[in-house]
Amino acid sequence: MAETTDLLLGIDIGTASSKAVLASPDGAVVADAAVEHGTSRPRPGWVEQDAEQVWWHDVVYLTRHLLAERDAGRVRAICVSGIGPVVLPADGHGTPLRSAILYGVDTRAVELAAELEARLGADAVLERCGSRLSSQSAGPKVAWLARNEPELYARTRHLFMASSYAVYRLTGAYVLDHHSASQCPPLYDRHRQTWIDEWAEIVAPGLPLPELRWPAEIAGAVTPAAAEQTGLHPGTPVAVGTIDAWAEAESVDVREPGDVMIMYGSTMFFIAVTDEPVTHEHLWGTVGQHAGMHTLAGGMASSGSITGWFREIAGGRPFEDLVAAADQVVPGSDGLLALPYFDGERTPFADPHARGVLAGLTLRHGSGHIYRSLLEATAFGARHNLEEFASVGVPLRRVVAVGGGTKADLWPRIVSDVTGRPQEVPTTMVGAAYGDTKLAAVATGLAGRGDRWNDVRDVVRPGQSSSVYEELYTLYRRLHHSTSEVQHALARLSEGPCRMEVA
Repeated sequence: MAETTDLLLGIDIGTASSKAVLASPDGAVVADAAVEHGTSRPRPGWVEQDAEQVWWHDVVYLTRHLLAERDAGRVRAICVSGIGPVVLPADGHGTPLRSAILYGVDTRAVELAAELEARLGADAVLERCGSRLSSQSAGPKVAWLARNEPELYARTRHLFMASSYAVYRLTGAYVLDHHSASQCPPLYDRHRQTWIDEWAEIVAPGLPLPELRWPAEIAGAVTPAAAEQTGLHPGTPVAVGTIDAWAEAESVDVREPGDVMIMYGSTMFFIAVTDEPVTHEHLWGTVGQHAGMHTLAGGMASSGSITGWFREIAGGRPFEDLVAAADQVVPGSDGLLALPYFDGERTPFADPHARGVLAGLTLRHGSGHIYRSLLEATAFGARHNLEEFASVGVPLRRVVAVGGGTKADLWPRIVSDVTGRPQEVPTTMVGAAYGDTKLAAVATGLAGRGDRWNDVRDVVRPGQSSSVYEELYTLYRRLHHSTSEVQHALARLSEGPCRMEVA
């Protein structure tokens, strides 16, 4: 008997891979798929991705893969999320003019960010936009294009992020969701929830900015041309979508004040839901994935990517072996302490020139010690971020752990021990693409905003080793301050050959 259940398609374009999910309107996962891809680092401090060869390729591949043996007419709606904030300039036909400039890991516009803050006023930017200008901000990256690639900028008529580019290719609509816009300081006023026209003329002169909508609104319908490429039916509704971390928050029902999500991925990301706009000099105040929702967010520049780096230099040793070896090492890694700033740092301090450190190495330390110390370093970074959230009165009532780093319980266990906070682990851990299916369901009326799709599978609680980490956390903070000048000096010497990287 042929299946007749309605389906919702969610696709998430990530840093190292893209994922897709088909779900029913009650949240049951019907199928999922993934495809890996790379990033380009053409110069030190530059991190880019090709919109056509990566973003659109993945949307087409994953859609066709999941619909290969299914009736595309059952898909009631599609929603795409993606990495952000990123900057992709395109011409009047929507054709990309260069590779997209990625989020905070791309540090090319740091000096321009400082210049813009001096011109506009740092306090004014923080108050209106919710965030200081840094390597994470999209606005300075646009200004960088105008200054450094003027001929290209003169041809630019569209600015896309990963999700909005996919929406444009699917529907022809030039839209951006409010949340992604709130990660574009100094272009967006999070209080009025509009573009700041007078600042836009300074940062992006003469450039039409996209229409603003909420992630769970309909952007348009799949065009005949997009249908031919993807296998979707023409006229299929397409939701606006948003940045991946907020789609992931939707996937695990993080949307009430006091809810906090820790995302264990290539970078570690933190989202706390607040009942009103909250400002912190070194964190990112944004609107949420729904109207009336506010969030305060932070993100480390490198977390899971560090363990991937170590696996690579350890000869490709399986992660399972490294985790098992690290789990045999006592908390504190026998006196080995690491700083996780391998790609600079984003929050709780913005320092693109910070660098990683391994302190306390002896001849008795093995690969298990090093791997555990790297996990502990990211946990110390998580505690540092959560302390900054609490310092401005953000309640941390419920912490939810998501992401690929939760597949083995060692990393979340260490984070709970270091932070002293329990973490809920959801039943369905497919990721942001699952949140996209929920946004698509809300956009088409097949689900309500408050519907819960994801139960709690487990709770990771702090163990006895929490006390061991108190002294180590103090040393962690001291190690950064005492070595920061050396880190910066080494950063100036770190020019090296460019290469393609798969995170």
